[in-house]
Amino acid sequence: MDATRSQPALELEERTPQPRGVGPRARPSGGFELWSWYFMRVSGAVLLVLAVFHLLWMHFKIGLNNITFQTIVERWTGPLGPFWRTYDWALLVFALTHGMNGARWLVNDYVRHPGWNLALKGGLGVLYALLLILGSYVILTFQWPPPGARG
Repeated sequence: MDATRSQPALELEERTPQPRGVGPRARPSGGFELWSWYFMRVSGAVLLVLAVFHLLWMHFKIGLNNITFQTIVERWTGPLGPFWRTYDWALLVFALTHGMNGARWLVNDYVRHPGWNLALKGGLGVLYALLLILGSYVILTFQWPPPGARG
């Protein structure tokens, strides 16, 4: 194949614009977006370790058919209770923050109208805060038996 015949095809490929959103996301230049970009990479690695350990422990060590409310009670109130609560809380925080940050990026990428963009990101922020508060409340204040229950 001679070089003159392949030249026009190369020029055509270089001039053809790629569709929007195709290719790797460029690293932001600074500020909140840069920290958000770094967080996604770090939290993804941390979540890989946390989630894989969680799945291995719950599905193979405890057994999928043995996971009940009583299993969680024993886990959170036993001698390793502070470790398991911290572990579960870390899993909640990293997974929720990673997921909401990804959803925020989707809104930025696909919602061009400034009003809708702000409204959707505001809704995500409210949902994030609500879920984080509720999840943290359950994990950090859990007591068994409940206060006032007859034992």
